[in-house]
Amino acid sequence: MRVSTTLIVVGMAAVVLGVGSVAQVDAGEGTPTFAKDVAPILYENCVSCHRPNHLAPMSLITYDDARPWARAVKAKVVAREMPPWGADSSVRAYRNDASLSEREIETIVAWVDGGAPKGEQADLPTVPHFAEGWSIGEPDLIFTMLEPFEVPADGTVPYSYVTVPTNLQSDTWISAHEFRPGDRRVLHHVIAQVLEDDGQPASAEVKLRRDRSRTRAQGARIGGYVPNRLGTVYEEGVAVKLPAGADIEAQMHYTTIGEQATDQSSWGVVLAKTAASKRRQAGGGQVANLMFRIEPGNPSYEVRASRTIDEDLYLDNMMPHMHVRGRSAKYIVKFPDGREEVALWVPNYDFNWQLRYQLEKPIFMPSGSILEAVFTYDNSSNNRFNPDPAAEVGWGDQTWEEMMLGYYGTVEAPERQTTNQE
Repeated sequence: MRVSTTLIVVGMAAVVLGVGSVAQVDAGEGTPTFAKDVAPILYENCVSCHRPNHLAPMSLITYDDARPWARAVKAKVVAREMPPWGADSSVRAYRNDASLSEREIETIVAWVDGGAPKGEQADLPTVPHFAEGWSIGEPDLIFTMLEPFEVPADGTVPYSYVTVPTNLQSDTWISAHEFRPGDRRVLHHVIAQVLEDDGQPASAEVKLRRDRSRTRAQGARIGGYVPNRLGTVYEEGVAVKLPAGADIEAQMHYTTIGEQATDQSSWGVVLAKTAASKRRQAGGGQVANLMFRIEPGNPSYEVRASRTIDEDLYLDNMMPHMHVRGRSAKYIVKFPDGREEVALWVPNYDFNWQLRYQLEKPIFMPSGSILEAVFTYDNSSNNRFNPDPAAEVGWGDQTWEEMMLGYYGTVEAPERQTTNQE
């Protein structure tokens, strides 16, 4: 499949009528059918989310599932709202690019305009297999919050920090990880860190601040959560180490929904199968700016942040994070020899689709390279998501405030890597 499990393809919640058509498939080919022509597109690009009991509001796996939504599917793919994809792929290729080709869009349009026929059962491809409730496959290990968190019906819930034990008896390498919400309706985001075993047992106590007495496990990661985000599956041979006895410390940002709710979330991991001699370690971090002040009414306020890379690494993936005033995001690699490369350009950032963009060809960053993030914000009345165009906006935890976080993922370079072309 072309789409990896970190890509999110959720969406069409209402039937849309009267959408203009794009170019049709060749008339000589006849009307496309669901079984032969449309199902392969959906299976490759959509059903990782559009399946029973998962992120999307409806399944698109069977003909009976998809037929009532045919016009909505057409409308969304013609508008390129589905599958969601924010990066400009003309700048660089991404291995999890879920955007449909013109040919695929034309096929769906012709199918709908032709009456959305089912076709022959024999033409239907094999339905992809998914682990129930997970996008990374069946986890080998699951770590769950010790106690449920009670979310009130209304009001503002302060950031809450919970600690979850892994009970690992030895250092453990994992090739995939995923956060699974207990109740996704009340989760705004989760930022998780892995803690070293320093003799302090995890407890069910909920704290309002990080525990600064605990040591973060260097290079370890377990995965967080933003709306409509799935898990992370690393490339063959790439893995992350969780140290023996590690705990997970998670910053939980809950939001109220007008009724009481209970959340008891989990993390699932898949154990790495690659031999230690062939294993490459995944890492990463973030570039951030906490000091900005976005002017009232400014439609394109720019904020920059950068970080110097202090060892040879490959830049593998990026995920920009802003709130509802976020407009665009760009990542630039500046090499020690003065060259620059744009690694990611997201011209139309969407808070509801915070994707992690995985480079088809990771960029080698020799020690001394600078990774710069350039984000813009629309604080004008033209931004229909803007809660207050008259406000000066700075860094803050809540959605009506703003953030500037340029997350990125890396893979260690082979010992003999010396140039950006190798």
